[in-house]
Amino acid sequence: MKDKLIKFFKIILPLALGVFLIWYSIASATHEERQKTLQYISQANPIWVLISVLMGIASHLSRAYRWNFLLQPLGHSIKLSNSYMAVMAGYLCNMGIPRSGEIIRGGTISTYEKIPFKKAFGTIISERVIDSLMLLLIIAITLLFQSELLLSYLQEKIASPVITLVALLGLIILGVLFLRVLKNSKHPILTKIRNFGNGILEGIKSISKIKQRKAFIFHTFLIWILYVAMFYVIKFTVPETAHLSLGPMLATFVAGSIAMSTTNGGIGAFPIATAAILLLFNVDKSAGEAFGWILWGSQTAINIIIGALSFLFLPILNREK
Repeated sequence: MKDKLIKFFKIILPLALGVFLIWYSIASATHEERQKTLQYISQANPIWVLISVLMGIASHLSRAYRWNFLLQPLGHSIKLSNSYMAVMAGYLCNMGIPRSGEIIRGGTISTYEKIPFKKAFGTIISERVIDSLMLLLIIAITLLFQSELLLSYLQEKIASPVITLVALLGLIILGVLFLRVLKNSKHPILTKIRNFGNGILEGIKSISKIKQRKAFIFHTFLIWILYVAMFYVIKFTVPETAHLSLGPMLATFVAGSIAMSTTNGGIGAFPIATAAILLLFNVDKSAGEAFGWILWGSQTAINIIIGALSFLFLPILNREK
């Protein structure tokens, strides 16, 4: 009974949070702000939206192609069409039930390519680990780009540089102590954190087993460059964001990426998160939320359409299987 309740809340809570955030976003805005946001959305240049959508499709195609490189060392090779449709079907399922997409994706390719589910699912976990590392890399680059903003913020909020130095030293000491405790602890939560860390290391090691390593690394960077690019071009749909350079857009991208994991497909959370960061760069709330809704809406719509078509065409194109 307890396990069923936990599973139920894992499904319902992210969706409920997304609905609440949409309500909050609408309720907290004035009538004038709401009208302004809708005006920005309705006047968005469709050419830039289309370019962003095409980049999104290309990134998913690259992900589907890259998957083969992880499966080949295990003695399997899959058709690109099946790989792509499995990826898109997974994205569609994530909109309904968080994290179900990985299971659906693994199950789909297992059914149509006769690959053991455990092997297929294992490669998807490796992908997630590598993608987590790529996001961390982008966060590091973002901090580098926005170092001046960060330093000025610290100078504004913290009176003495000595306090900053002591705080940083304290964080380093706490970090070392935490790692020591983490290494030997048997606490369930700490064990999960340790296992996740070990998973990251295993994900890195798995790259060494890939035969076409250079191609795998190329597609890994291509996927994330396309993610950033499809995000970047949407700035041209809203006049207030059109002037922003790469640094502010990277900061907004990081916030949006993190928001995507908080609710089903980022519903509600994505526009609020992007608007909050854009406020730091003097983009008003209405323009910031319009930016978020244009990007989230266009990418979500295409994922739903292609995901639904994938479920339809997978059995048709694999009749013999």
